[in-house]
Amino acid sequence: MQKLMVKGGYPLTGRVHISGAKNSAVALIPAAIMADSAVSIDNLPQISDVETLASLLEDIGAKVSHDGTSMTVHPQHVIPMPLPNGRVKKLRASYYMMGAMLGKFKRAAIGLPGGCNLGPRPIDQHIKGFEALGAKVTNEHGAIYLRADRLRGARIYLDVVSVGATINIMLAAVKAEGRTIIENAAKEPEIIDVATLLSSMGANIKGAGTNVIRIEGVDKLHGCAHSIIPDRIEAGTYMIAAAAMGQEVLINNVIPDHLESITAKLREMGVEIETGDDQLRIRTSPVLNSVDIKTLVHPGFATDLQQPITVLLTSAQGTSIVTDTIYNARFKHVDELRRMGADIKVEGRSALINGKTRLQGAKVKASDLRAGAALVIAGLMAEGITEITGLEHIDRGYEHLEEKLIALGANVWRETLTPEETAQVKSG
Repeated sequence: MQKLMVKGGYPLTGRVHISGAKNSAVALIPAAIMADSAVSIDNLPQISDVETLASLLEDIGAKVSHDGTSMTVHPQHVIPMPLPNGRVKKLRASYYMMGAMLGKFKRAAIGLPGGCNLGPRPIDQHIKGFEALGAKVTNEHGAIYLRADRLRGARIYLDVVSVGATINIMLAAVKAEGRTIIENAAKEPEIIDVATLLSSMGANIKGAGTNVIRIEGVDKLHGCAHSIIPDRIEAGTYMIAAAAMGQEVLINNVIPDHLESITAKLREMGVEIETGDDQLRIRTSPVLNSVDIKTLVHPGFATDLQQPITVLLTSAQGTSIVTDTIYNARFKHVDELRRMGADIKVEGRSALINGKTRLQGAKVKASDLRAGAALVIAGLMAEGITEITGLEHIDRGYEHLEEKLIALGANVWRETLTPEETAQVKSG
């Protein structure tokens, strides 16, 4: 096991290139098995979640060629083999195998998904959609079994706006008989990305990116080539890091429209942001203003950026309130920030942050992916050295994190944990 060492106080300057979107990649890779011929995906992020999904596809018979940011999936020999546990437990997005395999084979067996522990994230809306399409869904020995004689289009209203359920129902419905209408659908850019891939494969999808998606079922899907959109969460993370420690940072390979909510809040704090066609230039302010933030479904403020911006608000003047309406257990990073001297109080779904607090380096542990990113930013801001364990979470979603930060001027490096430190980490 390793730990990330961050020596704080170094200003950031230069440029950083944003990788392909993790939240697209983890849906696009399962979607590729639905084609009858090879699917090539470009601009993939080089992260552990992508490696895990590639291995899952190989487990069910796909031939996968993966070279850096490119992957080609040959799905001709895929079989509906059960995936009850093992790698499925490593990431939550393994549930997209349900929709893909149900759509292709009319049956699937998938272990209950893992990933970051952010509190209850039920898949009841996914199951509701599968059942509406004609599948029988059972929970047997900790795995979800899906079986259907045939899939028929249906009108499905999601009780809760859910990115995962919207994508999973799309996957299952593209080869169903007749028309499927998904109402109260999620509108995230990653859903448009998945719909674009499926449409390139021959699917008939209208309305992706709106709250009503219409799908006319087709008999066959063919191979295609697709390039993933830039990762708006990685971009937002570097925007926050630049706002915290940047002199002038240029963030390349972004879609500015996807970043409007974080851009608006940073400008409200006093950060100077220049927007180009596919880049952002960030210049921080010596004085940052406190702001109130409430996470919402897209196009509102992304819950995945709540933890990183909470760190930035410790250096703002006054008191800020951050409310997470999406996940009620997404404040586990607060205890770690308190170890570093932050003045934060959690009340229900909200965190009250008293600003102008100087953070101090400490030994902290990442409890999930975005908490890990928050602790890295805290380490950049802190006096002294911060030691961060739980790097397996960070590696799930950030490509070449240290290399990118070092290129901007940060002082970060990895060290191998001693046996004693490893035992301490494993014991919690």
